[in-house]
Amino acid sequence: MSFLKEKISIEYLSAVLLPAFVLTLLVFLLTACGAKSGASSYTPSSADIPSSLVDNPTADEDMNAQTSLSVPTYITQIDGTYFIADCYHNEVIWSDTLNADLSQWHVLTGDVSHPHTIAGDGTVYLTEDTENNRVLIFEKKDEEFVHTQTFENIGNRPHFSTYDKKTDTFYVWSSMSGEMYLFRHPKDSTRMYLTKTVQIPELNGKYIRSFTIVGDEIYFPSGICMDGSDPFVLRCDLATFSKKKEWTVPAEIAGMAQIVPIGSYYYVTASTDSAGNQDAATILRAKSLDDLSNGQYEDIYSQYFKGGGTPYALCQIGDDWYLTEHRLPDHAIWQFKVTGDKIKDVKTLF
Repeated sequence: MSFLKEKISIEYLSAVLLPAFVLTLLVFLLTACGAKSGASSYTPSSADIPSSLVDNPTADEDMNAQTSLSVPTYITQIDGTYFIADCYHNEVIWSDTLNADLSQWHVLTGDVSHPHTIAGDGTVYLTEDTENNRVLIFEKKDEEFVHTQTFENIGNRPHFSTYDKKTDTFYVWSSMSGEMYLFRHPKDSTRMYLTKTVQIPELNGKYIRSFTIVGDEIYFPSGICMDGSDPFVLRCDLATFSKKKEWTVPAEIAGMAQIVPIGSYYYVTASTDSAGNQDAATILRAKSLDDLSNGQYEDIYSQYFKGGGTPYALCQIGDDWYLTEHRLPDHAIWQFKVTGDKIKDVKTLF
């Protein structure tokens, strides 16, 4: 891992950190080293950066310039703040209210390529820079979020992250390599550390877009298997990531994006069938994973989400559920309730 890299200007060094005579000596040494090594400048790691130098845009500079969402992949609330991963706009945005127009949302970061989720414990926040195989860390200071660390070389397209309070751990999933990255920070510090990397052999080389932690277990929907094998749902032990059980699923829902237990059902979002056809996109639910495997499920998408496009993630905030989807811009995020296994109050939020 490595930390956030920022350039410290000569002006700052001369005005704040170093007396003039030391600055002269430093410039001379850096120039000499650069001439020998071919380096053009010295760039410190985030550990070298005073907190006052960490990028912290003003309120005017960090307002969202987008008037719509482009493939939103996640919505959540952390410590009273709402976040949306606006994947194809290459940014994560935040707001203190869901009722604000998108132009009134703030940009957490635009220094990412296709971010998919954001996770946080109210002190430290983490999001993926998917196409650059990075993870970015943020903290909230003076009502603004500041970028404090960057972790490089996080698998192959890190795609889904969550914070689990019970284990006090941030879990980050590498969607193409079958690897889970575990991050933690000490209770008395906001400095994040990569504490463990786990390889799940059954998922290596398959495109896994999400996972769901349920108690002491974790569930993975396989999506389309690039090696031609049957799509499946894998249940593992959360502590060891060892396989506990596997269920194959029908080809028509091969492009699974997420599986989430809601009430007495397992809900599944599927973006495509095994041929990659988005016309097969749907949301379904089954009483058990055995029923799902046997094709005994209820298709609820066309009934409750009329006029929708391609469903992606199901996210819970309080008593409400949210569905992110793409393909049709008029239905980017839905809001709904599930009471007694009945879906109601379905409406378009964005």
